[in-house]
Amino acid sequence: MSESKRLLVLVGSYAEAENEGIYAYELNEDTGNLSKLDGISGVKNPTFVNVDAEGNKLYAIGETVSAEGNKMSEAVALSIDPSTGKLSLLNRHDSISAPPCHIQRDPSGRYLILSSYHGGLVGLQALTDNGEVGALLDEKKHEGKGAHPERQDKPHVHSAFFSPDGKYMMVQDLGADKIAIYSIDADKNELVLHSETKTHPGAGPRHLAFHPNGQFAYVINEVDSSITTFRYDAAAGTLTEVSTVSTLPDGYDGSENTTAEIAVSNDGRFVYGSNRGHDSIVVFAVDAETGHLKLVEHVSAEGEHPRHFALTPNGKLLIAANRDTNNLVSFTVDQESGRLKYTGHSTGVSKPVCVKPVYL
Repeated sequence: MSESKRLLVLVGSYAEAENEGIYAYELNEDTGNLSKLDGISGVKNPTFVNVDAEGNKLYAIGETVSAEGNKMSEAVALSIDPSTGKLSLLNRHDSISAPPCHIQRDPSGRYLILSSYHGGLVGLQALTDNGEVGALLDEKKHEGKGAHPERQDKPHVHSAFFSPDGKYMMVQDLGADKIAIYSIDADKNELVLHSETKTHPGAGPRHLAFHPNGQFAYVINEVDSSITTFRYDAAAGTLTEVSTVSTLPDGYDGSENTTAEIAVSNDGRFVYGSNRGHDSIVVFAVDAETGHLKLVEHVSAEGEHPRHFALTPNGKLLIAANRDTNNLVSFTVDQESGRLKYTGHSTGVSKPVCVKPVYL
């Protein structure tokens, strides 16, 4: 990393199109303070973003309405000026046939992957050679349901994450209690279902994070507030359940809780998850041999409904996005214990849903 690069935090949020919804902040790594550089309007509910640091680009989801009045998706490309943090619209393109909740970019940089919770869909979208959004190439609709009568009455695709080698894509289906593992047929520009892994009944898998050794994947389950460790067979492209732990303290009997985000430290020693209801970040230590998780602590999110959080690239800070209290909060990360400490810095942002720290 060159000395000239700054640590920016790109933020997606719930917003009407006429209001700012995508933001760029500069993060002071010494203090944890966030300073706003820019905000851009014109996109409805750009709740999730993906950043191409090398290309100085940001990709966001947006909600649109079809001519028939149905809620649809769009994918939006923005350029980021690394010297000022200024965001500029490059282009936008219609996407999957239901409102989106997550956006991912494949390791080759040829595709975007959009997920739809309400539609139970995952879509493959082209990226052009200059990094703009191209046409929707393929769309797969999931089937099935889970054990929870209200939350899992139909498929709810929530996210897509690639295996470390980029060969496979893990698609978490909260509604059907499964992880659908796809490959991409680059000749046909299609998603190909490779295998499926069932979670335990009533789990509701939401997001996934791989351990840096590539042997373990951690899935945070929204419906029953748990994290499941899976062993990953890279050759076979399969996940095998190892163990599951609760994200809540023993005996918790407070308000209803749902989980949201999960992250693994760069050194693979710690796993972090967020609780919405308990409004906390939970920290686990990783057993390097088995992948099992052991509770370290719960820390207040310093706000309500921590919808998302992220570790900075060097792992020294964690930024949490509290949707219902409209604030971004920074924590220092103890590199030896994994423990978090609130920096005292909280920044007001309307309904933040996604935070992406990146050097530019």
